Amino acid sequence: MTSGPSPRSPFLVVLDVDSTLIEDEVIELIADYAGVTAEVAEVTERAMAGELNFEESLRHRVALLEGVSSTDVASVVDRVVVTHGVPELIDGVHAAGGSIAAVSGGFHEILDELAERLGLDRWRANRFEVVDGKLTGRVSGPIIGSEAKRETLLEWAHELGVDPSRTVAIGDGANDLGMMSAAGLSIAFDAKPVVREQAHVSLPDRDMRQVLAALGLEG
Repeated sequence: MTSGPSPRSPFLVVLDVDSTLIEDEVIELIADYAGVTAEVAEVTERAMAGELNFEESLRHRVALLEGVSSTDVASVVDRVVVTHGVPELIDGVHAAGGSIAAVSGGFHEILDELAERLGLDRWRANRFEVVDGKLTGRVSGPIIGSEAKRETLLEWAHELGVDPSRTVAIGDGANDLGMMSAAGLSIAFDAKPVVREQAHVSLPDRDMRQVLAALGLEG
């Protein structure tokens, strides 16, 4: 699918979260509380560029957060900046009879409140392991990486009765390539070069209203 879904046909849009749905990398905001922001940011940048294995890089970054309180983690949601045009995109997809969701290599502790506030239809992310109100430095459960994102897009499409050819994946980093390869239409949003090279459409500006035009839903 190289053009957008026609209005009122069932379709599904799945977005990455960090640096796509939102302007921030949440793990870097949390890293502020552990005094390791620069180290975490460097590893994040290399992982998103495809230079590092995402799962291994996430475990390394989370290990640096050991001891941060769950209260501090919860407070990060108030610092998150939603990308310009996201509410309009969500409204536009819903108005056209579609569903819109987010799958993240980030964390449910932040995404749950954000997704409910925005009115997303589905969302999935990693979870921190917490003991006695503090992060242990480990992830709880399987990591949501590239393959998990691909499987999630296909799972949601099946649940919603949407043919995979009617799915749209939007992302910016190498860990989004799995779901982008499975989608009918892949959109690189202000993305790393490795993602721009493989996407059907590349949108350079940080305005989600561009996606409406790419889907033929504008106006």
